[in-house]
Amino acid sequence: MLKAKTFLGIDFGAGTLKIAEFEPADGGGLKLLRFGVRALGLPGSQDAARDGVLKRALSELLTEGGFVSRQANISAPGYQVFSKFVKLPPVDASKISQIIQYEAQQNVPFPLTESAWDHQILGTAADGAREVLLVAIKAEVVEKLFAVGESVGLKMEVVDASMAALANAFRYNYADVEGCSLLIDIGAKTSNVLLFEKNKFYVRTVPVGANTITQEYSVESKAPFAEAEKFKISQGFVSLGGAYEEPDDAKVAAVSKVARNVLTRLHMQVNQTVQFYRTQQGGSAPQRVYLCGGGSVMAYSAEFFQEKLNLPVEYFSPFRNIQIDPSVNVEELEKTASFFGEAVGLGLRNIADCPVELNLLPKSSKARQDFNSKKPFLVAAAFVAAAGVWAAGFFYSKVAAVHREGLATISEKVEPLARVETSLKSEEVKLSDVHKQTDQLGAWLSERGYWPDILTEVRSILKATEAEASQKLGVPVGIWVDTFYSTEPPKPEVAAAEDDAPKPMQMSRELMMRYGLLPKSAVAPGEGGEAGVAAEGGAAGGGAAGGGAAKPKLAVSTNEVAVLNLSIRAVNLQKVKQEANGQIAYDLEKMAKASPLFDASETQLSGNLEQVDDTTATFTFPLKLKLKRPIKL
Repeated sequence: MLKAKTFLGIDFGAGTLKIAEFEPADGGGLKLLRFGVRALGLPGSQDAARDGVLKRALSELLTEGGFVSRQANISAPGYQVFSKFVKLPPVDASKISQIIQYEAQQNVPFPLTESAWDHQILGTAADGAREVLLVAIKAEVVEKLFAVGESVGLKMEVVDASMAALANAFRYNYADVEGCSLLIDIGAKTSNVLLFEKNKFYVRTVPVGANTITQEYSVESKAPFAEAEKFKISQGFVSLGGAYEEPDDAKVAAVSKVARNVLTRLHMQVNQTVQFYRTQQGGSAPQRVYLCGGGSVMAYSAEFFQEKLNLPVEYFSPFRNIQIDPSVNVEELEKTASFFGEAVGLGLRNIADCPVELNLLPKSSKARQDFNSKKPFLVAAAFVAAAGVWAAGFFYSKVAAVHREGLATISEKVEPLARVETSLKSEEVKLSDVHKQTDQLGAWLSERGYWPDILTEVRSILKATEAEASQKLGVPVGIWVDTFYSTEPPKPEVAAAEDDAPKPMQMSRELMMRYGLLPKSAVAPGEGGEAGVAAEGGAAGGGAAGGGAAKPKLAVSTNEVAVLNLSIRAVNLQKVKQEANGQIAYDLEKMAKASPLFDASETQLSGNLEQVDDTTATFTFPLKLKLKRPIKL
């Protein structure tokens, strides 16, 4: 049942804020009344500045856009939401809730007591196994969104995940499309990759977004982020590859190459997602591709994915089956229509039963909002009570003497209780100290997911460097981590002399392979000096040559890790091009500097390339990575 004639769908994205106001259409369905978009820039994806930026943008959009309703469904950006598909074994229906609770405890990367989470059973297999989508978000993130909304008088009913809202919008608008469809939603900080097929649905959020293009171009051009973003939007496009002539403008050519490199990394993630969907989820190959999100509107994005995926590509229209009010400026709407998939999905939650219905609304937020809605009644009740007290005061003044006598008696009984109160306050101080200690433990536990993120980022940088260097040199390129230190590598003569010194802790070969820092298998170099190549290739199993398996090592620290020192090994390509080895090293340095996890000013090649001749299979060089956020130990 509707609680208001009109209602809002608000997508709090990482890079843009999108608002749409709807009402139920005559005869069913949804009708768009007005819409608004506001760019948030880089601060929109930075936790420290995000709340203030959102509050200003939301207030300005609601005022300038003439939005009437204050009832809203909202969605959080993909980078703040955890999601995972899990399969439940065939069990009695009465035990499903208990098993889902257990799966949430095992999979959600932060304590459930500090999170808002929900699940959706997507289907049941023939053997009784159930496919479940788990979604979770930190409660403090939702609380901040509620604070932003309440500052402008919003009453929020549903907190959805962006991917779920997008899935509902696609199902509603493209229910007539047969076969498997691939939807790529390119956001500012992350991208959602969704697959739809009959009643099947699968989604994966990947850490590649449009801000990556701006950040890498900003580093390369030495321009501020805001200036680089403005140039990217006004002049940038996705390079169409070597067969096409480069633009005359060097800046335009630079940003187009950066865009192609970033979208190439996104394409790799899309391919991995499709492969997993087909092999692990039993899905079919996609027959078509739809693009949406703010990062998809860059010129030639559709042509890039059509070339890479060899499938027809078109832009997702979230208003395909939505009625448009005559007052809406359709020409302006067409410019940003592909941004509004989540907003449409949020609006659909008020008029229909949707395929994916999640609500990440913490109990604390709901309780506070209910209390705020009752405030006027409580104030009125307090006023009436005060008036009654004033009237009764006159009567009680007549019996004040009796009260004073009774007060003396009560004071005798209160004194022992006061002493107990003093003792309790002392215990409260001790309890507060215990809470501080447990809070610190919780902070340490929250760091547990950061290390895998760093290893995954290193893997992505290696793969991206291989792809770029292979394109430049015209031959396969293999790069991998040979040795991994969290401090400066120990000198051999010092290590030999100081037997009692602490030895570096070794990361197992299996763990290195899990994060793609070491090949899963390798072919030894041939007799003629040709470098062997790993069976799977690339940084996820990159080129491997003579010299044995990598020996990753991590030094033990008692405080924190701020710098990672890597010894990188790569296939020797001097036969192909004399300066090929140096080019590979500097390409890797450039990719590392552009990473959002590493400090570009101190991330650099930290020594000389190993000098080798043409008969040597591999060469090594050192690379220092300075973490923007040190790892607390």
